[in-house]
Order: sequence, then structure tokens, then C-alpha cells
Amino acid sequence: MGISGISLWQLLIVLLIVVLIFGTKKLKGMGGDLGSAVKSFRKAMDDKDKDDDDVTPKQLDSTRVDADFDPAEKREETHDSRSG
Repeated sequence: MGISGISLWQLLIVLLIVVLIFGTKKLKGMGGDLGSAVKSFRKAMDDKDKDDDDVTPKQLDSTRVDADFDPAEKREETHDSRSG
């Protein structure tokens, strides 16, 4: 007994039917396409991990919001310029 009740003979029959429908050249091409897709996906994931490791604390500080900024002060400045 194979995977979840499927026997080896049943798997071989399904494989034979797939080969007859698509042909060996088409299956080889699909396998190559799938392999190159997996390869490029892995490369993209490795590049992303490398980019994440290269972030320095200085770069993180530049994206932080200024803690001394008070929106009320900005509104008062704008309000004063309109009234004067």
C-alpha cells in the first residue's frame, strides 16, 4: 500500500496516462520551467534576506518620526499667519 491507500500500480498507470496525454517533450519543458521558477524564487528570497541584514541603525533612525514635533504648535503657526 502506498501513499494514503494508493498503490504503486495505480501511480504507474496515472504516470503512463500523463505521458501519453502530454508527451515526453512537453513534460520535460514543463519540468525545466518549474525548475527555473523555483531557482529564481530562491534567489529572490536570498537577496531579500541579504538586504534585510544590510540595514544599519542609522537608516532606521532616518525613517522615525520626530518625537519633539507637536501638531498643535503647527496649527497655531498656521492660525497666526492667517489672522495677521
